[in-house]
Amino acid sequence: MTHSYAFECLDRTLRDLMKSVDPQRYHQPFGGITVVFGGDFRQVLPVIPFASRADVVNASITRSRIWNFCKVFTLNRNMRLGQSDSEERNEVLRQFANWVLSIGDGLFPNVDTSNDGINEFDVDLPDCYCNMSDSNSVEKIVDAVFPDLQKLYHSPQYLAERAILTPTNKTASEINSVIVDKLPREAVSYYSLDEAQEFGGSESEFPMCFPSEYLHNFNMLGVPAHQLILKEGGMVMLMRNLDQTVGLCNGTRMVVTKCLKHSV
Repeated sequence: MTHSYAFECLDRTLRDLMKSVDPQRYHQPFGGITVVFGGDFRQVLPVIPFASRADVVNASITRSRIWNFCKVFTLNRNMRLGQSDSEERNEVLRQFANWVLSIGDGLFPNVDTSNDGINEFDVDLPDCYCNMSDSNSVEKIVDAVFPDLQKLYHSPQYLAERAILTPTNKTASEINSVIVDKLPREAVSYYSLDEAQEFGGSESEFPMCFPSEYLHNFNMLGVPAHQLILKEGGMVMLMRNLDQTVGLCNGTRMVVTKCLKHSV
């Protein structure tokens, strides 16, 4: 998701630093240091707010001069699937993995919904991957992914083997609220720290002021929610690299064991 300009800036910086070791290393990519890029262009592209498709493609590292010095290594096995003890279950997972790859390779039949000549496609999902019942709800999804949650929520292995993926943070918040409500412990609310400032503008600018209660309802990009509701036994994800030597890295999933007044 990183813009190619960031990689080019790192390239120039390492060249300037490494030329003090050997002047010839200034002419080598990244100053002669091996750099590993990880990503899947079929799934994740650079994020540029309000940009066109051409802007997003041009921001990709494949359009950068650095790409000429890269050697591509591809993974041909989905390591996240096929881990079941049942061979029948593994076959179902392999079929799902091949279906996902066929979409990424452009081999799966698409439904063209564009009317302006732009290649915008919607994928027609197979019925076997959809719940066509009229009463499909978030509760059913949670019960299917986390069966017997109230009995097994304290098991780290039980929680580590399950996850619900969502495309937006709003949907994730809704699902998290349902899961937290199912846990038997008492909920604890944590709030963001803010304060109201005295209004020092003119009377004409007063309508632009909003009460703090109204602003707390906004979920803005890059800003945590105002209220965080947790329970003992609930799962959380670490969003900062606190101590990499003990595994406290960004993306680490952990279980809440104690909810204190000012800390978790």
